[in-house]
Amino acid sequence: MSTFHPHHPTQNRLLAALPPIELADLAPHLELVHLPLADALCKPGEPLPYAYFPTSSVISIHCLLENGTSSELTSVGREGMLGVSLFMGGEDTQSWTIVQSAGYGYRLKAAFLLQEFNQGRLLQRLLLRYSHALIAEAVHNVACSRYHTAHQRLCRWLLSMLDRLGPQDLILTQESIASILGVRRESVTAIARKLQEAGTICYRRGHIMVIDQAGLQKETCECYKKIKKEFDQVFDEVKTCEKVRQNSIDAVNTL
Repeated sequence: MSTFHPHHPTQNRLLAALPPIELADLAPHLELVHLPLADALCKPGEPLPYAYFPTSSVISIHCLLENGTSSELTSVGREGMLGVSLFMGGEDTQSWTIVQSAGYGYRLKAAFLLQEFNQGRLLQRLLLRYSHALIAEAVHNVACSRYHTAHQRLCRWLLSMLDRLGPQDLILTQESIASILGVRRESVTAIARKLQEAGTICYRRGHIMVIDQAGLQKETCECYKKIKKEFDQVFDEVKTCEKVRQNSIDAVNTL
């Protein structure tokens, strides 16, 4: 768990937001794992044995229908975790979770996470506030898919992937993107061509590089800013709570 480790837990924003003493309690139980592309971490009706905290990967959460088709509900990257059902009373999951972008992450046994959550420290407030943001994103996704254009939604999706992965190439086929957005592959091809001609992205053989992030933000819908604000508030509130807690401790120590 050296701070010089290329995949330190603090690369995940949730883990990084914890007070050092709480992170130290989790550290011996955090297991660094490689998350291969398209690896299924959990299927509908199955219990989730681990919570996952991505550091350089993205996990996609899908709703799977009886006819075999699926639709993405949301995704999780370095800003969050997979496993909110563990502390929300669900014994198993109703979604299908797969690795959307390969990389690394830390996993924590479900029983241990629940034990730490029930202690009621900052970890509990952090995960509950994160769950609220995740639900808000799922709600926005529903509205966005109905009222906004495929062009706007693709731009929003690219910006969200940047937030979850950092500034790096996105390795995804047009078929994958079309499936995630629920549009035809031909639509993705046409939109990607327009964005590339405008100098906003560079797309080649399944690799997408965002060249002009500001330009991409001008092309997206209002949902991107609203969702980003929800997740930013998670960490702003936690910082405020920790500051208040520390001030209270300092006040007691001065008595």
